[in-house]
Amino acid sequence: MYIIDAKSKSLGRIASEAAFVLMGKNNPAYAKNKLQPGIVHITNASKLISTGQKLTKKVYTRYTGFPGGKIELSQAQIIEKKGHGDVLMKAIRGMLPANKLRAKMLKNVRITD
Repeated sequence: MYIIDAKSKSLGRIASEAAFVLMGKNNPAYAKNKLQPGIVHITNASKLISTGQKLTKKVYTRYTGFPGGKIELSQAQIIEKKGHGDVLMKAIRGMLPANKLRAKMLKNVRITD
């Protein structure tokens, strides 16, 4: 188990450290095509620092599949609806390689506020 304390750290620093460990690059037996064992536990997610104007200007876009179904939410709206953990998971997901192992790697992340 790898524990990351998010208190007074920026979102990107935490996400890159978690992605590094999830890919197994801290393990001497690293292989890019193998799922590495271990869980990344992130504590104090609600105390992370958002620098600049990211709370209002950072936009997350998704599409429902229907005409006119484009939904854009700011980082502050996502935090209000789903909490800091969802923003952190989106950042970690973006830093992992887009292959068949990404979903399996994300199952090894535990986030507590």
